[in-house]
Amino acid sequence: MTAAAVPRTDTGTEPDGAADRRRWIALAVVMMASFMDLVDVTIVNIAIPSIQQDTGASFSAVQWVTGGYALAFAIGLITGGRLGDIYGRKRLFLLGIGGFTVASALCGLATGPEMLVATRVLQGATAALMVPQVLSIIHATFPAHERGKVFGMFGAIVGLGAVSGPLIGALLTQWDLFGLQWRPIFLINLPVGVAGLLLGRRYISESRAEKALRLDLAGMALASVGLLMLIYPLTHGREAGWPLWGHLSMAGSLPVFALFVRYEQIKTRRDGSPLVELTLFRVKSFAAGIGVQLTFGIVTGIFFLVWTLYMQVGLGWSALKAGTTGIPFSIAVSVAAGMSVQKLVPRFGRKVLQAGALVMATGVLLYIWEADRYAGAVASWQMALPLVVMGAGMGLIVAPITEAILSEVPREHAGSASGLINTTGQLGMALGLGLVSVAFFGVIDEQAAPQAVGAEFTAGFVHAMWWVVGVLLAVFALMFALPKHSAGQPAGHSAEEAAGESAVDAGDGSAAEPAAGEPVRAEPVPVL
Repeated sequence: MTAAAVPRTDTGTEPDGAADRRRWIALAVVMMASFMDLVDVTIVNIAIPSIQQDTGASFSAVQWVTGGYALAFAIGLITGGRLGDIYGRKRLFLLGIGGFTVASALCGLATGPEMLVATRVLQGATAALMVPQVLSIIHATFPAHERGKVFGMFGAIVGLGAVSGPLIGALLTQWDLFGLQWRPIFLINLPVGVAGLLLGRRYISESRAEKALRLDLAGMALASVGLLMLIYPLTHGREAGWPLWGHLSMAGSLPVFALFVRYEQIKTRRDGSPLVELTLFRVKSFAAGIGVQLTFGIVTGIFFLVWTLYMQVGLGWSALKAGTTGIPFSIAVSVAAGMSVQKLVPRFGRKVLQAGALVMATGVLLYIWEADRYAGAVASWQMALPLVVMGAGMGLIVAPITEAILSEVPREHAGSASGLINTTGQLGMALGLGLVSVAFFGVIDEQAAPQAVGAEFTAGFVHAMWWVVGVLLAVFALMFALPKHSAGQPAGHSAEEAAGESAVDAGDGSAAEPAAGEPVRAEPVPVL
């Protein structure tokens, strides 16, 4: 890596070679945890037929296996981020990864759909302690001039984890290890979690907010109640016949959120320790990025579940065939993610993210055309083109969006900010999973004769994909609110050019660290 400066730690001391290695090992640990969480979100989808066959779970129960995790995750993320700020990010990360590992074991030992749903909710709650610390630890461990590269790596892991789940789940389900059928998709987390726990204890450095903060119990309660009132009816509404209480609950969540905002304002004036730092929303890049994150989460929530059901139930494919079909998607996401951060975003800024939304929408339109044209006779290889196009679009979004959101966030609010980033993404995913009831299940006949199932699921898939196209166009429009270029990145400059200019500007070749409380701005990406 070409870098004229020696990175500095939070204490301002220059690390030696051993300390420098420790932080990269720490990065590997937190990224491994993120990968495990992201795989666990999508790995379940591919095992749905096996879970249904073994446990007798209905489609509504299956929706809760995925939606329950997202619901618990979304509700707990803001609190998890703030707890890390107060009590230490390393401590909360280790607590979260330990709990996630135990919950994974309980999922693998579930004796029926009810127990599986309950343990998935527990898994989501423990992930809410673990995941917000990842961005906070990265934010506190790496100096500003390296963060662009690190967030790019993180974005690639996000994309790879999201699309690798189906393949890993397919292999584990197909192999039927020890006759356990679908259960290894959860049990595989045990060795990964234990390794993360042991390595995290040794290599992750503790960090917390630089000023003393107090736990905001009332804010936690209001945020949790508001999110529950909004998401639960969406996930449970179709199964219950869209009762009046569901509509009232969703409408009632709005005044609860308004009360939450008002209370947080009072809490800020009183002791400066709100659950959510509302001043973050005065930062244009953060406020706009949160909106994009929420809306893009809806896309992923709808697509991955519907896509899996379409291939396995509608087309009758095996788990392995469905999983391997997604390989072109995975490759495209990873390649596009790397290119976007290292080459494209430094030169073209937000246009790259907007291009990603349009490219992904184009891929979905290609998929709709193929599903309509070939119906049940569509082949796996024919799906490669739309999946590559969709994956490229997704990679152009998921890698740079984190840096775009956090580029001007004050360091002491890193935990609160990363909790909000993850919360909005998961909230969007939970909303997307809830909308599956309308976009997919609402247009198919689940009691159709066996010979008609393929046509029903194909029609439902096409209908749901039109929803995805519409949401992606909304994502594109929202991206106009993002800054044209990240702070510290001149318009029209490449990463190499900006890196050279920053070295000259520094005089001694060092990269100055912002003082505590100052915005942590996105600096040029180091060149390998």
